Amino acid sequence: MFLVDDLVIFIGKKINELIERETSDASVIKERLMELQMKFEMGEIEEEEYDKKEEELLEMLEKIRSEK
Repeated sequence: MFLVDDLVIFIGKKINELIERETSDASVIKERLMELQMKFEMGEIEEEEYDKKEEELLEMLEKIRSEK
């Protein structure tokens, strides 16, 4: 039982690290912006969804830049 608990805790920590890196690394945010742009240009997402996600990503990028 302890092995399962340790595994769950380990996985939780790794997920948290990944989320933190994804939201605090400017290069990751820029990559997500490029992916978003490609999806929009290929017609995979609507303009409204694109605008909303772009705004969120740009805000994250600005926050990262202002913390440096």
